[in-house]
Amino acid sequence: MAANRRRGEVSAEIDGRERTLCLTLGALAELEDAFALDDIAALAERFGSGRLSARDLTRILGAGLRGAGESVADEEVAGMRITDGAAGAARICGKLLRAAFGEGEPAGEGPARP
Repeated sequence: MAANRRRGEVSAEIDGRERTLCLTLGALAELEDAFALDDIAALAERFGSGRLSARDLTRILGAGLRGAGESVADEEVAGMRITDGAAGAARICGKLLRAAFGEGEPAGEGPARP
């Protein structure tokens, strides 16, 4: 099944197969907890810095896979193969975060409604 961008899904080849990832509200809450942040704005600010560790990438990918329905632990994600290694993982995370937080929209704001 193809990823649905309107639902915030992205597709990526991880560990040799095409997978769907999605940062649902539950997945975002999981990340808030993992990073000890108080709210979604703090989460967006942290990710917007552009400085992500390998552990951050693993957590984001794991949350995205779980948000899309996969039952996978971060420890399993850490061992998965991604084309171009850490750079490939960062690209996937970037696509996933843009899908969750919007393309260039400030955190907490959506498009203007008529």
